[in-house]
Amino acid sequence: MKPPRKKQGEHSKAELMMKTISDIIKQLVEAHEQGKDVNLNKLKTKTSAKYGLSAQPRLVDIIAAVPPQHRKILVPKLKAKPIRTASGIAVVAVMCKPHRCPHINFTGNICVYCPGGPDSDFEYSTQSYTGYEPTSMRAIRARYDPYLQTRHRVEQVRYSERSNTKCVGITIETRPDYCLKRHLSDMLSYGCTRLEIGVQSVYEDVARDTNRGHTVKAVCESFHMSKDAGFKVVAHMMPDLPNMGLERDIEQFIEFFENPAFRPDGMKLYPTLVIRGTGLYELWKTGRYRSYSPSTLVDLVARILALVPPWTRVYRVQRDIPMPLVSSGVEHGNLRELALARMKDLGTECRDVRTREVGIQEIHHKVRPYQVELIRRDYVANGGWETFLSYEDPEQDILIGLLRLRKCSPESFRPELKGGVSIVRELHVYGSVVPVSSRDPSKFQHQGFGMLLMEEAERIARDEHGSCKIAVISGVGTRNYYRKIGYELEGPYMVKRLD
Repeated sequence: MKPPRKKQGEHSKAELMMKTISDIIKQLVEAHEQGKDVNLNKLKTKTSAKYGLSAQPRLVDIIAAVPPQHRKILVPKLKAKPIRTASGIAVVAVMCKPHRCPHINFTGNICVYCPGGPDSDFEYSTQSYTGYEPTSMRAIRARYDPYLQTRHRVEQVRYSERSNTKCVGITIETRPDYCLKRHLSDMLSYGCTRLEIGVQSVYEDVARDTNRGHTVKAVCESFHMSKDAGFKVVAHMMPDLPNMGLERDIEQFIEFFENPAFRPDGMKLYPTLVIRGTGLYELWKTGRYRSYSPSTLVDLVARILALVPPWTRVYRVQRDIPMPLVSSGVEHGNLRELALARMKDLGTECRDVRTREVGIQEIHHKVRPYQVELIRRDYVANGGWETFLSYEDPEQDILIGLLRLRKCSPESFRPELKGGVSIVRELHVYGSVVPVSSRDPSKFQHQGFGMLLMEEAERIARDEHGSCKIAVISGVGTRNYYRKIGYELEGPYMVKRLD
């Protein structure tokens, strides 16, 4: 029996999808030729409705159908989240396998606000996560196998140095009491270049009442040792903890940015969330803890962002925990955006690194730097002399690239950094990611800014620090870059003699 013939003008779902994709690409090309901006989501919705489709085409299918002559123009416009690579790196997150909290043996319990770990309501989640975050769900799907999580072929470290897709840095999240000398040396051997340290509060009584299991003194010591080993230090901070209050919260961030014992390179701002199964949930349920109102929280974050110095980067504002799991706390998924809008109303501004990055400015404000110059800022932090070098457009307040140089303190415990050594803790040129082997004149990576920053750092180390050697904490994938400018591997660092 023959299948029924299609009526004139009838098309299968696959044919309609192909027509929809073709029409979307045609409209995108026309918009580019006319110099118009297009809202891709609206375009997909409108075109899908035009062809009677109930589901929109996937981005990957649209990208696959773009003709070769238009790929260079259209593919960047079809990125799902261009902001993810606007800072010049593509981040791959890997979650640790769930283990019991290490400080439970010392304090008898976990932090009052922590929702995760094998002993929690979310027993198949990593400590401090619920298992419902996108990264957590990918990890669970991979049964916490780091190889499957990253979906990359595991190769030898030597191959990583020469691969076109290079690992430019590894970040490890940890606690102050797990930032001792032996831990730092282990992390250097892994190729780690940045540490994210859970601080949460600068007050001893709050650390005690929330059952942190470490002191504020341990925080200061971990910052000092980490920076003396060359690491970039990012602090996790939690406003709205129990026994705080609005003014005390503000005072702690003034202390955090002005006291040389703290002064991190970056910060993740995680307002306190009440999640079932935690000690904080019981306090909230019995009326012994109340979160700030949504409006008060926006005001607080706006005031905190106004305090951030220009050498500090605010990596995140609020946790990636799904809102339905939050019993009390943050009620909006765009807290940073709301805080920046509030700052505009108040006449204040956020001058942290991320806000000023050239890639972020291009995406959000459609502006590019015009007059670029070298800017230098010196400050004291954690027992050492810090120099923050950057190429910026001061008129528009746009940052293209930065370098963090430190004159190591006499207490530095690494043998490679003893006896008058300066260390480059970070070198980063911003803007959309450009492959290591490529050049793109319209973008800022691989245009020579990094080399100029390194030359100035070497001059300061030699002429002002009086150092006989300069070291760089380098990701495995960027070691060859430093070899080309005269550096050689010594322990985990790339080093160069200055005498």
